[in-house]
Amino acid sequence: MIDAPFIARARAVVTSAPAADDVPAVAASANAPALATVPVPAVSETRPSSPGAGGASPGSAAAACGNAVAAQARRPLDGIRVLDLSAYIAGPYGCTLLADMGADVIKVEPPAGDNLRKYPSTLPNESRAFLGVNRSKRGIALDLKQKDGLEILLKLVDTADVLVHNFRPGVPERLGIGYEQLKARRPQLVYCAVTGYGDTGPMKDNAGYDQVLQTFTGICTLQGPAGGPPEIVYGSVVDYYAAAMVASGVSAALFERTRSGSGQYVGVSLLRSALAMQSARLIYAQDEPLDIGRDMRSGGITGIHPCKEGHLYLSANTPHFWQTLCERTGLSQVADDERYDSVKKRAVHADVLVPLLRQALSARTALEWEQVFGTDVPCAAARSVEEMFAHPQVLAEQMVATMPHPVVGSYQGFTEAVRFGDAPVPAPFAAPAFGQHSSEVLKAHGYSDGEIERLRSLGVLL
Repeated sequence: MIDAPFIARARAVVTSAPAADDVPAVAASANAPALATVPVPAVSETRPSSPGAGGASPGSAAAACGNAVAAQARRPLDGIRVLDLSAYIAGPYGCTLLADMGADVIKVEPPAGDNLRKYPSTLPNESRAFLGVNRSKRGIALDLKQKDGLEILLKLVDTADVLVHNFRPGVPERLGIGYEQLKARRPQLVYCAVTGYGDTGPMKDNAGYDQVLQTFTGICTLQGPAGGPPEIVYGSVVDYYAAAMVASGVSAALFERTRSGSGQYVGVSLLRSALAMQSARLIYAQDEPLDIGRDMRSGGITGIHPCKEGHLYLSANTPHFWQTLCERTGLSQVADDERYDSVKKRAVHADVLVPLLRQALSARTALEWEQVFGTDVPCAAARSVEEMFAHPQVLAEQMVATMPHPVVGSYQGFTEAVRFGDAPVPAPFAAPAFGQHSSEVLKAHGYSDGEIERLRSLGVLL
């Protein structure tokens, strides 16, 4: 089955010709960059009944996109439309990664807004976390519990390629937007559900949060000191890893759609992500005891050490790095000592080596040691995240950009997680204010000013 709306949007990415009549045009955000245009050859909208598994047929969506953009560099997901119904971090940041790759992402929030907007923030009138997690999206606010709100979402689904949500199992079906329900309406839709513990099993209905899953899966136990209490790994690491799984899974499903013509269900859970992060630990070999050391820390020399000023992380696990570390810290007497000639041996003798190393490091500041070791010993002075805004390496890689925002004026934020060599550098735009693009999106889908005003008066649209 050919995906005509998708092909029409792929054409629109590279041509000034209007989209097909049955596909509402997408109004660009005021902060979104304009796309260059080139002529596009005509594309057949007939898909053979059984294209070969090894590649796309000439009339397929994949071939359409390939022909359409052959003359111009583009981002991988230009022409793809994503509906982001998720909240917090895992689902929303997964959709942001898709936006980085060129997708047109519309964030759909409930009347109370994404809960991440309510998290404590030192930024007046807006959540710092929400801004960081939701760049390059347009935003609308809908009450899906009202019939008119559901109808609006279903119209958006009719021209969408992807829908992402993080409702608990069973909730989407009650709302009328379960996978089978939307598959019947739009077979091409890639449907991604982010859950805490998965779709099945005794815990499937439990609420899942990053630190809950860290604690549940053993991350906190191994983060803490041996024999000591568990410790949280701050920074929402499970959420962000799950976000990467969202982007990876959705992208793979979109690729498969170019061969089959059909969308599919993509399941991502925080439990699955937390265990995937520990794949190197989660090995239980035949005949070994279950309760066995699984800590990945090298111990001893490898770690953070105090200096004359500041702290320095060192990694000297290879013979070359160990030799160089000893030479430049004036510890040549231990460099060739057979008692310390492996990572394991150095860990065993940490009570001898660490005091020697720290005494030597106390002669210079952490930043000075960075210069002494250069590229010959892996190391880093402990910095604050604020220093990243102006660090020469971050700027050289164009990882930070300034984005105008209707509430905070403008802010600097991260730009893209993956760089594609043949694609233009994206021009990210700010996370949406609550309901910022509600009217814009509905007008693009055929709603009149009067209808929009009526929907607002009923609390359907905000």
